[in-house]
Amino acid sequence: MVPRRTSAVDGVVSPPVDDAAVAVTPRFGSNHKMLLIIIRAVYAFVCAGAIATYVSPGARDYGIDQPQIVRDYPFLSFTVLLALTQSVTLIDLLLRRKRIEVISAVYFGLLVGALLSYLLLQALAPAIRGTDAQGAVELLVTLILPYVSISLLLQTKDDFRFVIPYVEFARELKGGKPLILDSSALIDGRIADVIETRIIDAQIIVPQFILHEVQEIADSGDKSRRSRGRRGLEVLAKLQNSPVADVRVQEAKEDVHGKEVDHRLIDLAKQVGGRIVTNDFNLNKVAGVQGVDCINLNDVANALKPRYLPGDHVHIKVIKEGESPGQGVGYLDDGTMVICEQAARQKGKEIDVVVTSVLQSSAGRMIFGREAVAGDRYPDRAAPPMAAEKV
Repeated sequence: MVPRRTSAVDGVVSPPVDDAAVAVTPRFGSNHKMLLIIIRAVYAFVCAGAIATYVSPGARDYGIDQPQIVRDYPFLSFTVLLALTQSVTLIDLLLRRKRIEVISAVYFGLLVGALLSYLLLQALAPAIRGTDAQGAVELLVTLILPYVSISLLLQTKDDFRFVIPYVEFARELKGGKPLILDSSALIDGRIADVIETRIIDAQIIVPQFILHEVQEIADSGDKSRRSRGRRGLEVLAKLQNSPVADVRVQEAKEDVHGKEVDHRLIDLAKQVGGRIVTNDFNLNKVAGVQGVDCINLNDVANALKPRYLPGDHVHIKVIKEGESPGQGVGYLDDGTMVICEQAARQKGKEIDVVVTSVLQSSAGRMIFGREAVAGDRYPDRAAPPMAAEKV
């Protein structure tokens, strides 16, 4: 059970969603599963043929030496050997979640351990050759060094991984620092729209305990909370199906007795060197105190809101006439087009314009306004830089 917390999850206003269950689809496709089935079938067929050849009475004609028990019990030998080869397939099926860094650590640990054992025994050969301790030293070195190598690599697999074929350590990062999503960010949904703009190329990590928290909200008896939880699952499914998003569900560790979700998020961010994406103001502050970068979607939205609001004053030079009769067109220093009603007669002059509306689109931003008159007053908030110069 994931420890409950008080966060921005319950305060997010979201539109109603369908009551149908929302499934989070895995990244492992059906074509990969079919390929594995074919590989296992071919492996079983090859093993059966090779073992049948080995236990057959005519195997000695091909120079194959058979033990006496194989010659006496060919069918039993065939069954036992085939069972041994297929036990590998059974182990493969039981160990469903395999990680390449674990396999790399074991593989290279054996290689490094064997190499170190050989070199150490060569160095000790003049001292131990012909002594009673030679056999014991060779046995201990051969057993201990591979174990130590594998153990060290397994304990550092979360920080580094092997890169083939250069066999070097490298940080497991794609693009920038990975982004770790909080439940409030999933339920909010704006992160999916931000990723669709291709402005983010970092890996998206959704911890398993965050997924469990969203699922608990989706199973809540309260209709409002249930709708928010299902919206969060819909957003995660959308991210997983997006061709521009690299989403990974991070498995949760078991040794987290009594830890709250916020602390587990911070610990995970420290472990992978990532940044937390959230709407939770308190989590944002706690993460900052502990030195973890945190992105608040509300701060991002405030940074992208229009610079000018209705009632603001801007100072422009009318460059040309607009498409509609009487319109005058000018530009701000940043290139934003300002369309002023009844300002065509002011062409070539500098005028003050009162903003009436702002149109923001993917093509840019346009400001609509009217010419300021003597009775207009500046708003209480600070005027834009250009207007301030005019004053």
